[in-house]
Amino acid sequence: MEVKAVARYVRISPRKVRPVMALIKGKAVDEALAVLRFSPNRASREVAKVVKSAAANAENNLELARTTLTVARAYVDSGPSQRRMQARARGRADVIKKRSSHITVVVQGE
Repeated sequence: MEVKAVARYVRISPRKVRPVMALIKGKAVDEALAVLRFSPNRASREVAKVVKSAAANAENNLELARTTLTVARAYVDSGPSQRRMQARARGRADVIKKRSSHITVVVQGE
């Protein structure tokens, strides 16, 4: 049985989240959380929240044991970008895109 959890509009660039997602794919939930706990990336905190949420959904909604759960799929999609202006020389301006992410984790249990 598969259970999904999604964090939307997370203010981290998808490019920075993708390497963290690659660390946890296919691992057991407890092992994935251990890997994320010692990862130095800021994105690992957000991904850990989503993994915990997916595990809690599986435990409460489908009554699956947490020890049997594995991360079946973990992916990140790009969310909307906030556009900001940055002043440059000679009266010009550059557009800075503050990117956001939608983080999805699917756990599978027996």
